[in-house]
Amino acid sequence: MFDLDKWQEIFETIKKNRLRTILTAFSVAWGVFVLIVLLAAGKGLRNGAQKQFGNDAKNSIGIEGGRTTMPYQGYKIGRTIQLKNSDFYKVKKETAGIDYASASFNEGQNNKILSYKNEHLRFMVRPCAPEHGLLEKAKIVEGRFINEMDIREFRKVCAIGLPVKKALFKKENPINKTVDVSGVKYKVVGVFDDAGRGDNDRIYIPLFTAQRVYNAKDKISNIWASTGTLSVQESKLLVNQIRLSLAKKYHFNPSDPNAVDVSNNNEEYKRIMNMLDGIKIFIYVIGILTLIAGVVGVSNIMMIIVKERTKEIGVRKALGATPYSIVSLIIQESVFITFVAGYIGLMSGIGVVELIKAFKLEGDFFKDPDVDLNIALSSVALIIAAGALAGLFPALKAANVEPITALREN
Repeated sequence: MFDLDKWQEIFETIKKNRLRTILTAFSVAWGVFVLIVLLAAGKGLRNGAQKQFGNDAKNSIGIEGGRTTMPYQGYKIGRTIQLKNSDFYKVKKETAGIDYASASFNEGQNNKILSYKNEHLRFMVRPCAPEHGLLEKAKIVEGRFINEMDIREFRKVCAIGLPVKKALFKKENPINKTVDVSGVKYKVVGVFDDAGRGDNDRIYIPLFTAQRVYNAKDKISNIWASTGTLSVQESKLLVNQIRLSLAKKYHFNPSDPNAVDVSNNNEEYKRIMNMLDGIKIFIYVIGILTLIAGVVGVSNIMMIIVKERTKEIGVRKALGATPYSIVSLIIQESVFITFVAGYIGLMSGIGVVELIKAFKLEGDFFKDPDVDLNIALSSVALIIAAGALAGLFPALKAANVEPITALREN
């Protein structure tokens, strides 16, 4: 039952030791605050990393030509390895484990002036194959994306991002309208929306058309392919297989890292997620240690309070107070301090996280920091249990005080 006299006594004790109680409560509140903010920050980092990978196919590989730095079979160093359309189709059609594939070349994907009527703006133009939209996870909102017929027939068509549509066409329907791209006219066949960073501020044109327009013959600069459900280990074997195949064709040392760069996003994604898991564990350790420091502070203050009230406790026992009443008094005081401090720390931490979201202080690699409600409530429950434990030992010590010994204390 609620004992008003006991709680009046608790508040009176807190009032008499105001500064000490505030400092102790602050250490507990700070521990909870740090834990909540760090956990939210860890969640924000993880969300940011997943968003960066999630905007494109994270289970993918990239292939890019380079320059040899090792002599091989009589070939000197410094040779340029130029990828070609045949390499793209070999990867796309003859490599087991590949789902989708696209290719591009640097000469055609620079920022260029796009013109429509009186509007003239600069956007990136990127030559690509039909499956590029699937790799980019670009959502078609009007019309369609580049298709195989566009590639084969060298059609001068394009798919444009939403910002390009808004900038050039305003409220006008762009489908089947013609855009002038640095002197070359392309018919708009589709509008897409891509959440990736900077991926919306561009237009896509057919790869073979761009090669013809920019006199690139069959040159390509990079190949991008998704690896479906392959595991990280299986994707490593696939990367090695592609490197060996290209080394055989272009006569370079398979161990030469600069001849051809075959990047493995599967491996990179796993590495970053493992790093973030490590950060999460580190956050838990720091938060828990901070909480422990606060609980130790509560235990110390209760020890001091018991020592200061030794004579009072002796009088209580001499007048018939039971050990339970003494233990419950001290534990309730300890739990009250830790609960109030923990609640303040919890609300402060949540408040800071909400302010970050309200003022949009997030970045490309820090998205949607959030506080897990279960973890927040568990933290408060833990701090209350720790508070009870912190008060238990001083309370037991007080309950074991002999009245005659206590009354002799100065």
